[in-house]
Amino acid sequence: MQWQTIATQKQQALKASIPPEWTIPVSLLPAADQADVTAFLTQSGWFTDQELQIISMDAGQTLRRIAQKEWSSEEVTRAFCKAAAAAHQLTNCLSEIFFDEAISRAKDLDVHLQQNGKVTGPFHGLPISLKDNFNIIGKDATIGFTSLANQPASVNSVLTDLLLASGAVLYVKTNVPTAMMIAETVNNLFGRTVNPRNRNLTSGGSSGGESALIAFGGSRIGVGTDIGGSLRIPAACTGIFTLRPSFGRFPNIGTRSGLAGQEAVKSVNGPLAQTLQEVTLYTKTIIDQEPWLLDPNCVPIPWRVVERKPVLKLGVLWNDGVVTPTPPVTRALRETVEKLRRAGHQIIDWAPTGHLEAEALLAKKFLADGGKSVRRLLEPTGEPFRPEMWRYEQAQELGVHEMWQVHLSRNDVLKAYLDRWNSHDLDGLITPTTPYSSVEHGKFTYVGYTGVFNILDYPAVSFPCGIKADKALDVVQDWKPLSPTDELVNSTYNAEAVDGMPVSLQLVGRRLEEENVLMMVDVVLDSCKG
Repeated sequence: MQWQTIATQKQQALKASIPPEWTIPVSLLPAADQADVTAFLTQSGWFTDQELQIISMDAGQTLRRIAQKEWSSEEVTRAFCKAAAAAHQLTNCLSEIFFDEAISRAKDLDVHLQQNGKVTGPFHGLPISLKDNFNIIGKDATIGFTSLANQPASVNSVLTDLLLASGAVLYVKTNVPTAMMIAETVNNLFGRTVNPRNRNLTSGGSSGGESALIAFGGSRIGVGTDIGGSLRIPAACTGIFTLRPSFGRFPNIGTRSGLAGQEAVKSVNGPLAQTLQEVTLYTKTIIDQEPWLLDPNCVPIPWRVVERKPVLKLGVLWNDGVVTPTPPVTRALRETVEKLRRAGHQIIDWAPTGHLEAEALLAKKFLADGGKSVRRLLEPTGEPFRPEMWRYEQAQELGVHEMWQVHLSRNDVLKAYLDRWNSHDLDGLITPTTPYSSVEHGKFTYVGYTGVFNILDYPAVSFPCGIKADKALDVVQDWKPLSPTDELVNSTYNAEAVDGMPVSLQLVGRRLEEENVLMMVDVVLDSCKG
C-alpha cells in the first residue's frame, strides 16, 4: 500500500481503539479555535471527583495509596486511560492505545496484592506512558514511518521489561516526529501533536507526544528519549520537568531508532513528569533495579544519596554565541539569576566557548550516512521526506576516515570543556533550554542549547522556572544578530502568540552525576520561591 492509505487506516484504527464511553461528547468538545485545553479535565464536568483526585495526585502518593489498598490499581488505571483518551482527542498525542490490556494487568496486580499482602515491585499499579520507540510485544513502534506500521514488536525493550518487572502498568505509547529527528512532533503517519497549553504552538520533539500527554494530565510519569534535546525541548515547550541523563544510567537496548546503528551521539532515555519529585522518584527507582544486569551498556553506579548544598556555584550561559534567546527566555534567565544571587548563590558568567564547534559536530554526526537510514524507511511506501527533514534529503555521506576526524575533534571539545569547568570549580551551569518559551508550528529552528550537552554527555534537567511569557514585557529590543540563524529566530518571534506560556531553563551538571543535578534543581527552585 502507498503511504497515504496506510496513514489513513492507522489513524482510523487508533481512533477506534478509544472505547465509546471515553469518547468526548460533542457537546463537551472545546471549540476548534480554543487554544488552551488544559482545564478540560477539571471544568468539563466529564470526570468524577474521584478520577480528578487520582490524576492530580503525585505519583509517589498514588503508589502509597495503592500499596495501602486505599485505591486499587484498576481504578487508577481507568482514570488515566480516560484522561489519556481525552488528551489524544484534543492534542493528537498518542500512537498506540491498549487500555483493555492495561486494565487487565491492573486487575491482576490487585489480586496479587490482596492474596500476598505485598506489592510486586516499586511501581506496583502505577500507569506509566512510553514514547513510541520503546518496543512492547504486539505493539507497533513506527517512529513516524508508514513503512513500519502494522509490524508489531516480537520482543520488549529492556526498559519495558524492567518497568513491567517493577509492577508498572503500560497503557499508551506516544507520538513522535519522523525518525525522531525533528524538534516538533509531526509525521506523515499520525500527523501533528499540538501543545495542550496552546494548540497553536508546538509541543516540541521528539518526545512531544509524551510532553503533551503529561502537560494535559493524562500521565504523571512518562518515558522519552534524547539525542539532541528530545526530552528537554518538549518539556520546555509544555512547562514540565525532565532529566536528560548521561549515557549508561538507564537501559537503552531494544529501543527503535530512525538512525539505527548511529552511536557517534548516544541516545539516552529519561522521565518526563509533572513535578521534579516524580522525576527523582523515577530516576532512583530505575537505578535501584540495577539495570546494568540487563543492559551491558549501563554503568554499575547505584543510586547515591547526595548532601544538599545550601550555596551553589553556577555558571550562567546568557547566550551560546549562535542564537540569542527570545525575550521571554532572556527575561526569565535574568530574573532567575537575580533571585539566585539574592539567595546567596555564587553566579559567574559562562562564555559559550566550544558551543559553535559542538553544534557543528552534532550536525555532521546526524547526517554522516548521507540520509540513507531515513530514505530506506521512506521508500517502501513511497513516503516523501517531510520539509523539516530537508537536511537529510540533501546530506552527503561521510567516509570512515572523515568520521574518525570528527571523533578526534569531538574529543578536543570534550577535554577543553572539562578543563574549563574544573578551572572554575563549578557545581553546574544554568542555561536556556531552548531559545523559545514555545513557538508556532513549523517555526522551531534551533536545538543548539540542548545539543551541545549531548555531545558532552552531561546530565541536564529542564524545569519551568516560574516565569511566564508576557507580551507587554517581552518585546524585541535592538540587538545585533549573532548569526543568520539568530536573525531568523528573533525576527520571527511573536510575543502575542506565546503570551502566558511557561518558560523553562536547564541546569547542567558533571557527567554521570544525575543525583547532584536533581539536588541542585531543587535548591534552585527553593531559592526562586524566596
